[in-house]
Order: sequence, then structure tokens, then C-alpha cells
Amino acid sequence: MAKCSVCGGRAVITSDEPLCSSHFTGRFEQNVLEAVKRFGLISRGDRIIVASSGGKDSTTVLHVLKKYFGKVEALAIDEGIPGYRSITLEDLEKFCDANDVPLSVHSYRDEFGFSLSDALKIRKDLSPCHVCGVLRRHLLNVKARNFEKIATGHNLDDEAQSIMMNLVKAQMSLLPRLGPASGAVGGFVPRIKPLYLCTEKEVAAYAFIMGFAPRFRQCPHSRDSFRAGIRDAINGYEADHRGSKRNFVNNFLEILPKLRSGKTGLKLNRCGSCGEPCSRETCRACALIKSVVSVSSGRVFRKSREITGKDFK
Repeated sequence: MAKCSVCGGRAVITSDEPLCSSHFTGRFEQNVLEAVKRFGLISRGDRIIVASSGGKDSTTVLHVLKKYFGKVEALAIDEGIPGYRSITLEDLEKFCDANDVPLSVHSYRDEFGFSLSDALKIRKDLSPCHVCGVLRRHLLNVKARNFEKIATGHNLDDEAQSIMMNLVKAQMSLLPRLGPASGAVGGFVPRIKPLYLCTEKEVAAYAFIMGFAPRFRQCPHSRDSFRAGIRDAINGYEADHRGSKRNFVNNFLEILPKLRSGKTGLKLNRCGSCGEPCSRETCRACALIKSVVSVSSGRVFRKSREITGKDFK
């Protein structure tokens, strides 16, 4: 049985070094605080809202930010995924009630008039992850307008996967958008990643030890996603070459300033339908929503007027 390298007690995790539950949780929280300080993620007086799914990562962010920075709120998006999202939202509501964290939940159905399942039935050519990516980003930005920062649960594993996905797809122009913080771009609420220096294994262990580990469930659509393939490849390489994930992200951080300094300025317009910032006349969210509505063969959605009109916030 491995012993804690600090106190000699029973080790519960051996990621970088064997640590007992007490010394591991302390080290984990210090890593989060180090990321906040090193990357300047939070300033005094910032109003922080956490993009929360009810999973281990975003719940961990809620817990640590609440503990060290006081008031924080949670923002959840209900895409309408049967047998999945209702369960994670139930876990999230319990956590927020127990920890006095204000929670707001907004659904695709209420905001757009259809759920993710509806959209996939209407447009069978759509990728579930594409729909979620576009519509979730849109709603998060709209609903977090009164906050200085949106904190997300992205960890070191997520960042390594995102970097590799863009490299494999030859999407070099998207790389400058990654990193611990998105930066302030007109009309977009800045996003921060407090778990940037923490691995997925460490986040899962922390949530379990602290006693608020939600029911670990995986989105039913994630198995067939492009990210899943990249994740498995990186995990395989990590198994053969320990530390490769961290080295990969650390090296990316070294070149990130050059990537950002070399990118051309992004000219932002305002979407003609919803008024949100975008690089085209119509934002991707409005274009996607209207395409679903147009293919629905006359199906009446509860909010079709707002969706196809000037305001559907």
C-alpha cells in the first residue's frame, strides 16, 4: 500500500506523487489558486458565474471558488437530452441548495422552442456536439451578461484534447482562442478555466474525497464525437509516456503569446436577428435555429416568433 509522501499516511492518489486525502485536497486547491494567480483569472470585485452541468468538473469549480472567493453563482443549460441532463441537473440543484449557491437554469426548449432531441430528429444531418457547441455558447454569453467572468470546468485533459483537435483539423486560427482565459473581446463575456493545471483524474478524485461527487454519467452523444477519438489517443500516449499531457499543455502555453500576437484582428458585427456579437451578418446560433425551423415542415414552435424575429433572448 502506497504511503503519503508528506505524512506517511495511506495514499489515496499517486498521480504525480502519493498523497493522503488531506494533503491531496490541499495540494489540489493550491493548484487551482496557482492557476488563478498565475494567469490573472480573477480580479477583486469580479462577479463570477460558473457554467455548470452538474458534473464533477464544474461542481468542483463551484466548490473551490465559493470557498476562496465568496459569492459565486451557477448557470446551467438544459439541452434536453433524455436520461442524462435531468439527472445531472438534479445533482447540481442539490449541491447548490446545500452550499447556498444561486442557480439559474435555461433550456433550449424555452429559449429556442425545441430541444436537442427535437433538432436531431428534424435535421438528421446535424452533429449533436455541433448543435450543443453553438447553442450553449450563445446562451451562456446571453445569460451571463451581468457578470465579469464565466468560469468553466475545463481541465488540463480537456485543453490537451482541444489543442490536438484543432491541429488535426488544421484549424490554426482557433488556437489563439484557447488557454486559461479567453480575454475580453467586444460583446463576449470573458471565460476562465480555474482547473487548467489539474488533470481529469485529479478532479474526479477531489470531488469524490470531498463528498460531493455527482453520479458520474457520460453524455450519450459523446461516444461518437471527434473529441472522444482524440481523448483516447492522448490517453494512450500518456499511458506510454507519463507526463505527456502536462508537457503538451505547458509547451502550448509557451507559444500562446506568439499565436495571439500574430493573429489578425477579428472584426465583430452584431447579429441581425439577436444582436449578439459575431463575425458575420447572422450569428451561427441564429443560422442554426432558423435552419431547424425551416426544415421542420411547418411544425409550430412555441417561440418561433422570437427565434425568427429580432429578439429571442
